[in-house]
Amino acid sequence: MLFHLTTLNSTKFLTEIIPQSSENEYDRTIMMVVDAWNHIDFVCKNYILNELDNTLYDVYSLIKSEKVLWKAIYKKYRVENVGMEKFIIKQFLNFKMVDSMTVMSQVQEFKLILHDIHVEGIYINEFF
Repeated sequence: MLFHLTTLNSTKFLTEIIPQSSENEYDRTIMMVVDAWNHIDFVCKNYILNELDNTLYDVYSLIKSEKVLWKAIYKKYRVENVGMEKFIIKQFLNFKMVDSMTVMSQVQEFKLILHDIHVEGIYINEFF
């Protein structure tokens, strides 16, 4: 999704705040910038919602801003990623060689666990 928003040149809307205009100020340029910002925020929010599963759409569709929506989804994703890291570490710590399988198949299984650890960016001390 981040790649898609980058190709639309709209990732700045994920981090920057909306330009503010005072009520006493009737500068046409500021009003045009705020209107353009609101339009792009609306479009990008709906791009994100469109990519979600139908069951998640109802949950996140009530969020008004693209920035808030993006933070909520990112937070959810990071929580799942931490869970994956814990699962892989558990696999590593619980790995045991057994007599009922060939040594080569067990080595291959262990290599897959090590590869998953490397992909997740988890580093294991050489001494360990």
